[in-house]
Amino acid sequence: MCPRVLRQWPDPWGSAPCTGYPSRDSAEGLDVAFVGVPLDTGTSNRPGARFGPRHIRAESAMVRRFNPSTGADPYHSLVVADIGDVHVNLYNLRDSCRQIREAFRKIVAGGCVPLTMGGDHTITYPILQAVAEKHGPVGLVHVDAHTDTGDEALGEKIYHGTPFRRCVDEGLLDCKRVIQIGIRGSSYSADPYKYCQDQGFRVVLAEDCWWKSLVPLMAEVRQQMGDKPVYISFDIDGIDPAYAPGTGTPEIAGLTPGQALEILRGCRGMNIVGGDLVEVAPVYDTSGNTALLGANLLFEMLCALPQVKTP
Repeated sequence: MCPRVLRQWPDPWGSAPCTGYPSRDSAEGLDVAFVGVPLDTGTSNRPGARFGPRHIRAESAMVRRFNPSTGADPYHSLVVADIGDVHVNLYNLRDSCRQIREAFRKIVAGGCVPLTMGGDHTITYPILQAVAEKHGPVGLVHVDAHTDTGDEALGEKIYHGTPFRRCVDEGLLDCKRVIQIGIRGSSYSADPYKYCQDQGFRVVLAEDCWWKSLVPLMAEVRQQMGDKPVYISFDIDGIDPAYAPGTGTPEIAGLTPGQALEILRGCRGMNIVGGDLVEVAPVYDTSGNTALLGANLLFEMLCALPQVKTP
């Protein structure tokens, strides 16, 4: 299991040989905290996402300070640091959820916005328990190949295919402000999206995104979200495995990295109170490109926060 703080990372304004993130021991005094959750006990196919935070941090060495495409200047706008990994129990998923929930309660209590490196998608459930405890039910921009709204598997109610079902059960989501983008793949039922649609979610299938800019879609999403709190959850398998093979449950014919940028840049203007990038499993991508993509997408989330200065 990864230790709580993997390494003391250098400040991004100095010579940073290994990362673009400065480091702190806690979220106290921070506006934004990068957090690792090295857990993959909830995976249903290929494990390995517990190593996602470590490799995202390593590949973040290529992520620089400014975003010329959007003009965003996050590090001169906000106090940002990587606070290391939360403790998890790799032998007990429910206990891990408890530890994650308690850790994130402390992070968000002082107004810090968590940007999380997973870990499998199970982790979003306890994170949203903590976030909703502070902000009330939140809107959700969810990018994924899968809806993750299953009820159970092998008798278990908590795993990476059920987080948003559990969130609905507990009233953590403002269901009229939930959009799921990039959904695709074969299924176990003839109507796999009925549950989501019955809750009021907007489900955007991957085939409805092929060969299109997603800028018009995100204009609609901004209007839908309004000025109420929004959480972003980005499963790397939302991206086509040609670009991001390092994940546990890949599905063909997904989104492109360019479309991913359109989605996250399109979140600019929303009241973002947290976000995560999950399911990076580096063992299935020896090139490191999946973790590199993950690091860049987290940077784009940072740049989309409402307090970040732009020209």
